[in-house]
Amino acid sequence: MPSLFEVTAGKLTGPTNGGSVTQATNKTTGVTLNSESGVITMNNAALGAAAEATFEVTNDKVAAADIPFVAIASVGTAGSYVAGVSAVAAGSFKITVTNVSAGSLSEALVINFGLFKGSAS
Repeated sequence: MPSLFEVTAGKLTGPTNGGSVTQATNKTTGVTLNSESGVITMNNAALGAAAEATFEVTNDKVAAADIPFVAIASVGTAGSYVAGVSAVAAGSFKITVTNVSAGSLSEALVINFGLFKGSAS
């Protein structure tokens, strides 16, 4: 497999295919998006102060040794959430979102993700 990244003269090229998906029902509902990168729009269900919500991203591009990364792309209340990858397995990874504010929030976070291909050897 060729490298996903090429760095020359200030040029950075990442994953070449992407997609988007919207989470249904609540913040712990899993989503499926089979691409190397993408955008997940979370459900706007309430997340209490200091509470966490974890959901699974089913993705056939993910191997157990891969390194998924996430970033919060947009949210109504800036600085009120932290997102990270909490588990990786062949075919999926989990994202945990934490409300770090002092109150309950009901916002549809938009999360960007990408995959670094890993190696177990």
